[in-house]
Amino acid sequence: MYVLQNQLLENLVGFLPREMQTPYAQEGIALAVIFLISGVIHLIIRYWIIKLLHKLDEKTTTEWYAVILKHKLPQRALFIVPLQIIYNGLGLFPEMHSMLTEFVIRIAAATMILVGARVFDAFLSSVHTLYLMRPQENKTPIKSYIQLGKVVIYVLAGFFIISSLADKSPWFFLSGIGAIMAIILLLFRDTLLSLVASVQLTNNDLIRVGDWIEMPNFGADGDVIDIALNTVRVQNWDKTITVIPTHKFLDHSFRNWRGMQESGGRRIMRSLNIDISSIRFLSWKEIERLKTSQLLQDYISKKMDDVNMYNTKHLKDSRSTLTNGRWLTNIGTFRAYIIEYLKKHPRSNKNLLMLVRQLEPTERGLPLQVYLFTDTIAWAEYEAIQADIFDHLIAVAPEFGLRIFQQPSGYDFQRLTEK
Repeated sequence: MYVLQNQLLENLVGFLPREMQTPYAQEGIALAVIFLISGVIHLIIRYWIIKLLHKLDEKTTTEWYAVILKHKLPQRALFIVPLQIIYNGLGLFPEMHSMLTEFVIRIAAATMILVGARVFDAFLSSVHTLYLMRPQENKTPIKSYIQLGKVVIYVLAGFFIISSLADKSPWFFLSGIGAIMAIILLLFRDTLLSLVASVQLTNNDLIRVGDWIEMPNFGADGDVIDIALNTVRVQNWDKTITVIPTHKFLDHSFRNWRGMQESGGRRIMRSLNIDISSIRFLSWKEIERLKTSQLLQDYISKKMDDVNMYNTKHLKDSRSTLTNGRWLTNIGTFRAYIIEYLKKHPRSNKNLLMLVRQLEPTERGLPLQVYLFTDTIAWAEYEAIQADIFDHLIAVAPEFGLRIFQQPSGYDFQRLTEK
């Protein structure tokens, strides 16, 4: 085999002028022939084989095949073939050991290592894309692990490329691992912190793509659109994008609204401030009028039966009912009305907690807190339902003789001057 190769080179050198027929000429021709063959193979791959792969993609419905073509996995893998021709072609000429040919061999080996790393990069990207195409892609984000794998691959590739160019064993460079690790820790400090945070966020299922989160320290309030190794991107409700370092999720508190989204209902918790001076007992006339309300018929009937039974049993003088006995108050009847109104409301979630309670009185009156869940989590619908409920409650409060407290306004002072 070697005889045929040498004979071929000698024949090619024979075409050169006599003064150029030197040992270096033979080596130069060998290099030119090998690079020519490698270049031809590269052009065939690029303009014929790759086009053939894309035509096959048009004729198949296989998802994974389209994904690997999109991330150029076969294209990068095929680029190794011309490099192999250069690397192995020069090895077919053992008598060629000049510094030039040895340097070319090292460059070819280093380039093959780099191409191999890029092939693994494309493979990991393809795996991530295929994973996202699964129905439950939001269960466990793996993008941070994919990016970590790429970092490891390129770091190892860097070691082997340097060792190839220096013609040294990789272990020669790994012997100084202590100093190298110090540099790595310095350069990749945030990346390592983000790696730890990403593992904790993923394993503890604290955050997923699609979650609505609030993180006031960074002005984030919106949906998570991407979880990477170093950053988490949040699209706020005003359509701006907030980029948060992943490790900051362990340093700062944040609110995740996923529980609300999964429950199917969004909470309403708002208070009506009742003017305390308007709270009183109801008169007989008011009780009879409110009893005509369909929402209060059962409540008033049952409550009056209990009141009359108690007062008959414990009171000797019916004139002392208000101080010694029991009677209906406008605030208590209003609370009962609100509960019945919420139960009958078509957009309230009947499967979740619903209550009306009094909070501690303040200088702004008696807070009457309404607590319930809607049957939707859509923001616009939620706001419309909440407004509809409180429109009605504010408007109906005077029917119970109650006033909604507010700070005096110019209109109030004008009425005083008119009097």
